[in-house]
Order: sequence, then structure tokens, then C-alpha cells
Amino acid sequence: MTTFLQILVNGLMLGGLFAIVSIGLTLIFGIVKVVNFAHGEFLMAGMFITWLITTRLGLHPYAAVIIVVPALFVMGALTQRLLIQPLMSARDDHVQIFATVGLSTALINLALLIFGADIANTPAHGLRAPISLGPVRVLTGQLYIFGAAIALVVALHLMMKHSQIGRAIRAVAQNRSAAELMGINVNRIYILSFGIGAACVGLAAVLIAPLYPTSSNIGTYFVLTAFVVVVLGGLGSIPGAFFGALLIGMLDALSGFYIGSDLREAVVFGVFLVILILKPSGLFGNRRALSHLS
Repeated sequence: MTTFLQILVNGLMLGGLFAIVSIGLTLIFGIVKVVNFAHGEFLMAGMFITWLITTRLGLHPYAAVIIVVPALFVMGALTQRLLIQPLMSARDDHVQIFATVGLSTALINLALLIFGADIANTPAHGLRAPISLGPVRVLTGQLYIFGAAIALVVALHLMMKHSQIGRAIRAVAQNRSAAELMGINVNRIYILSFGIGAACVGLAAVLIAPLYPTSSNIGTYFVLTAFVVVVLGGLGSIPGAFFGALLIGMLDALSGFYIGSDLREAVVFGVFLVILILKPSGLFGNRRALSHLS
């Protein structure tokens, strides 16, 4: 029984990690309607910045949040303004997707040029120390990630429901033309939303960097699962991304232990396909425009 509980807890912690990476991705899609294939490279950039701040300045990794989150916000806002926005009038939406794929490739090669192919290890500062919670044990950093994922979902929910900017974002997500008629600057909302989504992945980068080695292709490892989480939870649904991530995390942990680590991805994607066949809009999705961001 203790082993089973440990596996479930490991799955929840892994799900929290997937959630905090996926929330920014689903936020961008739900508002801007663009699948950001450079999302993983934003994460990689944030992890490298965290590594630089920690190793060069000797600070705690979490202190990097005051630099990484604003830097990723600016990076996301500039991506929307300079790369995506000029292409939004294109008849073929695939042009925007190709643009983010190109940005992804450019960022990977830029990281290789600056940091090389070597792996960078961010000092953990005790974040890899185990903590006993009754019969189970988790890493300190995992608990922080799980708590941050919950806090991020709650914060975004409150912002979308109760702030003026949140209501404007939801209006744009529901109907762009109607939002423009009501005097909302849609392009500005798109830039802000892309920036917030990138800032969310910046927070994820700071929390993940002490637990995982940083390399130019680290983003690919996380973003593939993030795409599964976002589609499974319902494109544009923030609660869906969170609970979808927990489901994927537990499936990954259970299948890895009881079936085999080499088959766990097959199990995860198999369940994913079954759920989409039964409910194509995802667990928390619907057929309308993705306006249920909160």
C-alpha cells in the first residue's frame, strides 16, 4: 500500500510540473488562437537565465524570478507584436504556426551558439532534499512546483473574473469583432496575453531549473507532454490544463511502475487517444469559441 501511495504522490508531483508548463500554452491559444510551438524554447531560455543568475551571482534559484518572469513577458509580447501580429491577417492560419516553428528552431540554435551543447546544472540549494509526508517522500522543489501550479490557476481565475483587463481578455476570446465594437484594443490584448502566457512559462522555468539539467533541447522534453495536456484538458481551458496535467502525471507514474518505463509513453498516448475519441473537445472543452478561460 505504501508503494502505491508513493507512486500516486509521484504522479501528482509530476502532474504539477506538467501543469505549470502547460498553463501559459493554453492561455495563449485560448486568447490569441495561435499554437506556440516555441513554448518549449521559452522555457529553455528561462532555465538558462536562471542558471546564469544562480551561478554567476550566487543567488538562490528562486531569486531569479524577479528577472526571468519580466524577461519572458517581454519576450512573449515582442513575439506577438513583431512575429505573430503581422501574420494574423493572412488567410491561411498555418502561416502563424510555421512562424512559431521557425522561432523555435532559431532559439535552439541561438542557445547552442551561446551555451554550446554542454548540460548546465543549476545549484539546487536544498530543493532536491526529500521531505517525509507520512509514509511517502517528495522533493522540496516538487512541493513548491505543485503549490505554485495551484496558486497560478487561482490567480489567473481571479484576474479573469474580477479585473477589468481580465474581462477585456475574455471578451476578445469570445468574439474579437464584438470586442472591437465595444472599444477594446484587440491587438493590445493579444500582446498582453502572449506576454502573460510567456511569463507563466518563465515562472515554470525558475521552479524547474534546480531539479532538471538545462540544455538547448530541454524544452522539447516538456512541451510535447504540454501539448497533450492542453488538448486533453480542452484547448483554452486553464482548469482543464491543470487537471489534465494531474491525470497525465499519474498515468505516467502508474504505467512506468506497473507496466514498464519503456512503455509508459505508449500508455499515456493510448489513454489520450481514447479520451479524445469519446470526447473530442477534451475533458473540459466545449464546441464554442474558447471563452471559458477561467
